Amino acid sequence: MVAMQTAYRFPPAILLVHFLMACLAMATTNITTMDRSSLLSFKAHLNLEPSHILSNNWSVSTSVCIWIGVTCDILNQRVTALDISSMNLSGNIPPQLGNLPFLDSLNLSRNYFEGSLPREFIQLQRIRIVDFGFNSLSGQIPSWFGFLPKLQVLNLRNNSFTGFIPPLLSNISTLLELDLSFNPLQGKIPEEIGDLQNLRTLKLQYNRLSGMIPLAIFNISTMEILAFTGNNLSGNLPVDICHGVPRLKGLYLSSNGFDGEIPSSLSECSQLHLLDLSYNKFSGSIPGEISNLKTLEILRLRSNYLTGAIPQELGNLQNVARLAIGGNFLTGSIPASIFNIPSLKYLDISSCNLSGTLPTNICTDGTHLEVVYLHLNQLYGQLPTRIHQCSELQILSLTNNSFSGQIPREIGNLTLLTALYISTNELTGEIPQEIGNLYNLEYLDLGHNYLSGSMPMGFFNLSKLILVTLSKNQLSGNLPVSFGYGLPNLEELYMTGNSFSGRIPDSISNSSKLSIINFSFNNFTGPISDSFGELRFLKILYLNGNNLTSASPELSFISSLTNCRFLRTLSVNENTLSGILPASVGNLSSSFQYLYAVNCDLRGTIPYEIGNLSNLISLSLFQNHLTGLIPSTVGNMRSLQALVLFGNKLSGSIPMSICELEKLYGLLLQQNQMSGAIPDCIGNLTTLYYLYLDSNRFISGIPGNLWQLKDLQELNLSSNFLSGFIPPEIGKLKAANLVDLSLNQFTGVIPSTVGGLQKLVNLSLANNKLQGSIPDSIGKMLNLENLDISHNNLSGTIPTSLEALRYLTYLNVSFNRLSGEIPSGGPFRNFTNQSFLFNEGLCGDPRYNVPPCQTIANNQSKRKAMFQGVFTVLGTLALILFLALTYAFVRYRRKDTVLTETDPLSSIIPLRVSHYEIFEATDGYSESNLLGTGSFGSVYRGTLRTGKLVAVKVFNLQLQNAFKSFDVECEVFRNLRHRNLCKVISSCSNLDFKALVMDYMSNGSLEKWLYSHNYYLDMKQRISIMIDVAAALEYLHHDHSTLIIHCDLKPSNVLLDDDIVAHLSDFGIAKLLRQGECIAHTITLSTLGYIAPEYGSRGLVSTSCDVYSYGIMLMEVFTRIKPSDETFSGDLSLRSWVNGNVPNAVFQIIDSNILSSDEDHFHEKLSCLCSIMELALNCTMESPKERINMKNVVATLKKIQNQLLSYYA
Repeated sequence: MVAMQTAYRFPPAILLVHFLMACLAMATTNITTMDRSSLLSFKAHLNLEPSHILSNNWSVSTSVCIWIGVTCDILNQRVTALDISSMNLSGNIPPQLGNLPFLDSLNLSRNYFEGSLPREFIQLQRIRIVDFGFNSLSGQIPSWFGFLPKLQVLNLRNNSFTGFIPPLLSNISTLLELDLSFNPLQGKIPEEIGDLQNLRTLKLQYNRLSGMIPLAIFNISTMEILAFTGNNLSGNLPVDICHGVPRLKGLYLSSNGFDGEIPSSLSECSQLHLLDLSYNKFSGSIPGEISNLKTLEILRLRSNYLTGAIPQELGNLQNVARLAIGGNFLTGSIPASIFNIPSLKYLDISSCNLSGTLPTNICTDGTHLEVVYLHLNQLYGQLPTRIHQCSELQILSLTNNSFSGQIPREIGNLTLLTALYISTNELTGEIPQEIGNLYNLEYLDLGHNYLSGSMPMGFFNLSKLILVTLSKNQLSGNLPVSFGYGLPNLEELYMTGNSFSGRIPDSISNSSKLSIINFSFNNFTGPISDSFGELRFLKILYLNGNNLTSASPELSFISSLTNCRFLRTLSVNENTLSGILPASVGNLSSSFQYLYAVNCDLRGTIPYEIGNLSNLISLSLFQNHLTGLIPSTVGNMRSLQALVLFGNKLSGSIPMSICELEKLYGLLLQQNQMSGAIPDCIGNLTTLYYLYLDSNRFISGIPGNLWQLKDLQELNLSSNFLSGFIPPEIGKLKAANLVDLSLNQFTGVIPSTVGGLQKLVNLSLANNKLQGSIPDSIGKMLNLENLDISHNNLSGTIPTSLEALRYLTYLNVSFNRLSGEIPSGGPFRNFTNQSFLFNEGLCGDPRYNVPPCQTIANNQSKRKAMFQGVFTVLGTLALILFLALTYAFVRYRRKDTVLTETDPLSSIIPLRVSHYEIFEATDGYSESNLLGTGSFGSVYRGTLRTGKLVAVKVFNLQLQNAFKSFDVECEVFRNLRHRNLCKVISSCSNLDFKALVMDYMSNGSLEKWLYSHNYYLDMKQRISIMIDVAAALEYLHHDHSTLIIHCDLKPSNVLLDDDIVAHLSDFGIAKLLRQGECIAHTITLSTLGYIAPEYGSRGLVSTSCDVYSYGIMLMEVFTRIKPSDETFSGDLSLRSWVNGNVPNAVFQIIDSNILSSDEDHFHEKLSCLCSIMELALNCTMESPKERINMKNVVATLKKIQNQLLSYYA
């Protein structure tokens, strides 16, 4: 019975177990389904999945636990990890991922996810690792991260998160690693971060964080890595910086604004492997205690304000592999102990103003040096002969020092060398034959020395060479016949300014990658080789200034160059080619822009086919023996801007097709034998600024529509057979600064409308048949400097209105029929009798060799004479009394230190400063206070009685245009207010003295920082400065009612304040355009090298001129090469040099101080520099219409700056 009861009870138990198992299976299935649903929803939100991995693998028909990137736990089959990094996925992250409650690790890094993070992630309470790095996520960093209690790793680097770092992150007590690098986060680092007492790694690089590092962070005892590079952090480092972080291994503080001294207590961070304090404002000396860091492998202190000598103790850092302390203000010599560090591979002590010779132990047995940068110092002496013992050396840069003597032969043993830069020294002697042993050499720069002799034969077998610069030496000899066979990778070759001779070898064609060749100013002879035509990548060829000839009268080398489909520039000036331009010139590349063949003894006619060069910008064939007609096909060259054919024997009339050249600004046909009438359509060339047709045989009158050329700068029709009247429409040439109609047959009167040419500087109507009087209106031509109306039939008097022409330096009214008194005021004080010859009716001052003018005093009565005597005596007494009172009054006023002078800025500047106070403030314009000298005066440092330090610009009123310059600057500063413009405190002005008082800029000019050995600007500072300058120009061009063109933009006119903020200064030749105006003309040229083509050649100024100058300066700031550098000659300019190296060889042209190939993110930073150079090229386009405006420049530069901050390390 009992057994039966037991038997009956057993089946229900089994049923219960089966029931529970079924329920569990059903629940597991439901839960698994929930995880699958969340992941499938995620997949559905993807915009792009190029690899199709998820779309093919994540399927409903398979278990979620075997999906790619998914990990489940064994017991519950729940999703615990999701890793789909580096799959090129894009789209928003859906909230459904928050429905994975067992998720322990989530890695979505290195994709293209965007948008903000969903709040549902707060449900992931088991999550330990979150990695969203390298995406495009945006919005603010969510505070709900602070409610994930088990989070250990949070990586949000390289995204677009904005706003502040949430203080609630401090709630994550389990956090070990926090990486928020490379986001545009701003604000201060929260103090609460110091509460994360388990934190080991804190990376906040390349954000926009400001303020100081919270001291609490330096008390997290577990901390190993602190990385704050590339922010705007400031303040001093704690004196006991290592006391609370004894485990610290890496301290990255580069590219911030930290100042003060480097704490000597850093020596207590005994586990430190990397210390990077570069690109800050640290001052004081380098603490010798750093030498106690026995584990240190990388030390970077570059580009601070460190002073003093390099500590000898640095030689004790026996494990250091990279040592960079360049770009500081160090003194003394390089300590020999540094070269005793056995592990040292990378050494940068460039731009430090160091002196002395190189230590004798620079290269010893066991040395592992690979990269040595010692450029931009004041090192001298000979290069060490034992340099061969640096057998692992790959890059050696010694440029811009004072090394002398010969290049040691032992340098040939450095067989791993890829780059050798020793230009701009005082090296002499021959280039050693052993240089031919450097078979890995890619870049060789020996320019600007005193090297002599011929090139060693071994040099021509360095097959890896890419760039060679030998310019500006005294090298000579012939190039070998086999020149090109051993240089197959050569891309750029600069040999200008030497004494090379002989023929240019045909084998140069075997250097098939050559794109730039500059053989200018040597003694090469023989025919120009047709083999140049085999260089299919050739862009620029300079052969000017040699003794080259042509192999045939048809200049066959030009025919050969038709194979160079990238050719842009050909310059063969000053060679005796003695041939004719072949018809094949019309077959040069479609990108061909510049043809220069000046003074080449060219003969024959200009070929009809030249019109095929539709993109030609400049055609210069002047000073040759060309004959025949100008071909009508020139009208097909629609891009032509300059047609320069003067000094030939061209005949016939001007072809009508020239009138179709809509971009032409210069037509120079003078000194030929051309004839016929000037075409009426000449007035259709609305872009024309220079028209020179003088010294020809043109007849008839001046075309009526020529006077419609409102932008015409210079008009010279002299020495022809032109006739007729000079029409009143001449007054429409408002932009003209030169008009020369002399030596023709014009009749009639000088029209009074000529007085409307207020920008005219030179006017010559001499040797015509003009009649009538000299118009009074000429006295309104206030810029006039030269006036010649001699050899006509003019009558009447010389108008006294001419006394107002303060700039008039040359006047000739000789050989006319003028009468009356010669004026004696204004510029007439400086003229001699040569100005007034053969005018029998003139009278006046005896110094003019004319009789005195008659007066009516001869028949006055004695009584009237007596009264005159009485009044004369009384007048004399009154004058004496007035002078005495004036003297007493001035003495009294000076005692009270107040001078009454006109202050043109008094309406906006409350501070009044007298002439005497300025004299006093500058110690009587002491030489010791002289800051610099400019075009119109000098600038002195001064201290006002209030103690305020100022800069005083004192105008030299003896200089021409100084008055005008002062007036312009006053008008500019009366209207402008901007943080990046120099602030004028006051001005002082009277008849004999004019000065501006400005804020003193303690850091001087940008030019000083670029070119002084003891100053340095890092990449971050340079782009910031150029953004400041761009912002100032944007304000001048776009944000002010009066449009202002600076006209003289260059580094010396950019001043830096205490914080290296740039301020634009010197508006002495600026142009102010009223409402509705967008263009002006000037005769005052700015600094050569920075001038826009239309400014320098035509005097045309607009905002585009400033943009051009800005682009040149942008190139200069990042290459550290002036546009006036003697390297540039002929067609090679800073712009063309940069253009020829962008984008493929940017690293070769940038200032080597701001980027080295071993740096982190080298290629990304180089890409940013490439973008900067491309922007500079866009600013300096030949045509003003193609240049971008300053608003776009500012926006583009800021975008590049943000990108740079996200990559630069």
